[in-house]
Amino acid sequence: MALTQDQKIVTRRVGRPNSWTLQAYLDDGGYQGLRKALTMTPEEITQEVLTSNILGRGGAGFEAGKKWSMMRKAKPAYLVVNGDESEPATFKDHMLVENDPHQLVEGALICAFATGADKAFLYVRGEFALGIERVQQAVNEAYAYGAIGQNIFDSGWSIDVVVHMGAGAYICGEETALLESLEGKRGFPRIKPPYFPAAIGLYGAPTIVNNVETVSNLPWIITNGGAAFAALGAGRSTGTRIFSLSGCVNRPGNYEVEMVKTTFRDLIYGEEYGGGIRDGGELKAFVPGGASSPWFGPQHLDLPLGQDEVAQAEGVLPGGGGSMLGSGSIVVMDDKTCMVRAAWRLARFFARESCGQCTPCREGTGWLDKIMRRIEDGAGRMEDIDLLVDVSDNIAPGLSFPYPMTTICFLGPSSPMPIVSAIQMFRSEFEQHVELGRCPHS
Repeated sequence: MALTQDQKIVTRRVGRPNSWTLQAYLDDGGYQGLRKALTMTPEEITQEVLTSNILGRGGAGFEAGKKWSMMRKAKPAYLVVNGDESEPATFKDHMLVENDPHQLVEGALICAFATGADKAFLYVRGEFALGIERVQQAVNEAYAYGAIGQNIFDSGWSIDVVVHMGAGAYICGEETALLESLEGKRGFPRIKPPYFPAAIGLYGAPTIVNNVETVSNLPWIITNGGAAFAALGAGRSTGTRIFSLSGCVNRPGNYEVEMVKTTFRDLIYGEEYGGGIRDGGELKAFVPGGASSPWFGPQHLDLPLGQDEVAQAEGVLPGGGGSMLGSGSIVVMDDKTCMVRAAWRLARFFARESCGQCTPCREGTGWLDKIMRRIEDGAGRMEDIDLLVDVSDNIAPGLSFPYPMTTICFLGPSSPMPIVSAIQMFRSEFEQHVELGRCPHS
């Protein structure tokens, strides 16, 4: 896996021999963060995380420390680490669970101690066969080492950790649907507010749900201090973050970069990163934050990789607003890419993965898929283009970012974004499909 030479936090061991083993982890200072955390009070640990201002790395970008502070004081309490990573073209957590599972385990233990959790669950996507095997091995090794179980490192603190395999549903990446899945039920997102998982979560108990990458940062933050993490990046976007770069670039892969100090242009064209557009092509558009995010064009290349900077940029949606870094997935499309086909593939994904609980999502995503397929197959009508926009506007009224919520979770209002982005930026390609009765790129 190609990685940068910049300062790394969560990927510095990736690529080293046997990086997933306990001995390799201990040789690099592993579990020192947990040992230090056990000499601190939960309040002191939480304060370090608040000082670091680390934002959740799973998609929503909520401050981890604030989420911890919202946890209802009641017993039992739980920690759930979200390793479902279902967003198309997102593969950073997959890399971490395979290559550095002890970092994940140590981070989960620090989080559990700080939040008063009585049990921790590591929820890993079922398709990550090797990752699940290595995470379970790491948990077993940590039990034998004394980092999990009774009286951890003679601190008087005890906890058990359970590895749980997901069944491969995209919707279970949403934290409340994940909790439903953990309880043995169908992965339906829960209505919120009034109750968030920190108040009423797993089995009705207070629960913290954090992403794999978020939790993996905790050993470094506790060892080096929250201020050291906050010194990286700028504004609300502190520290480093892994971006999964894919598509029409010379060097696709996971890259951990300093937030805000790096731009989309750096990541896509930098020799130590993406290395430019493959086959000498030209950039046409790119997805900045996973399939759910509105697209950007070449005019956005110099935007910093920061949460607010991307959200506040002048985007392409008719209702205004920018886009999001979301899951950290950046997909590059060159001048040979059929934008109708690219948008349709994402629309089809959302239609297949809708849980069916909310009418706008259940019905609307299916309609979008059918219309897009009709156009791509050469049977489209010119009025279908405006029909796509009309259906999209019914799912996400105003077609703006941030999305208006018409469904329980974000799948519904985010599902039209690839289509609306493509029509706004490349309407002529849709018209060519209709006029020619085929894809002009075929």
